[in-house]
Amino acid sequence: KRAPVAVIVQKFGGSSLSDLQKLGKVAELAVATRRAGHDVVVVVSAMGNTTESLLALARQAASSGTTRDFDPPRRELDMLVSTGERVSMALLSIAIQARGASAQSFTGSQSGILTSDRHFDARIVEVRPHRIEDALARGDVAIVAGYQGMSYRREITTLGRGGSDTTAVALAAALSGERWEVYNDVER
Repeated sequence: KRAPVAVIVQKFGGSSLSDLQKLGKVAELAVATRRAGHDVVVVVSAMGNTTESLLALARQAASSGTTRDFDPPRRELDMLVSTGERVSMALLSIAIQARGASAQSFTGSQSGILTSDRHFDARIVEVRPHRIEDALARGDVAIVAGYQGMSYRREITTLGRGGSDTTAVALAAALSGERWEVYNDVER
């Protein structure tokens, strides 16, 4: 059994991930933290303005039919906007691995984020981070798609405004993290 090490949860907002150069800086910071001897969990938002662009597409699709004033269903909005964080997590995992460190990405549901069944502003009801713990035990940097989870009905849900921050705090608590760090932007 390995000796316990400090768990550091780092959260990066969309402006920190708005292009591949910035994403590379995030990868370097995560790798440096791992090489300093810490277990690292990185919670990511969608890149740049991805969520807003996806919501605009949903509104356009909703207005394309014959039903007047049709609002996109909240369940479908959750399915759609959760893809933004998934893009960020996968790209960051690739960038970390390209820098010689091991990493694995996880969706909110794979991370054990269990939520209420309310779409588009769900609440976290429990965190079961078993897969994250397994990844950390292997020495991987764990990258988590923030802002999302899975309801007890096994539906993809999103956490509303500030959802990635909420994800980071919940994971830090569940993993007995030494600290959590929020980065709104990284230097180029």
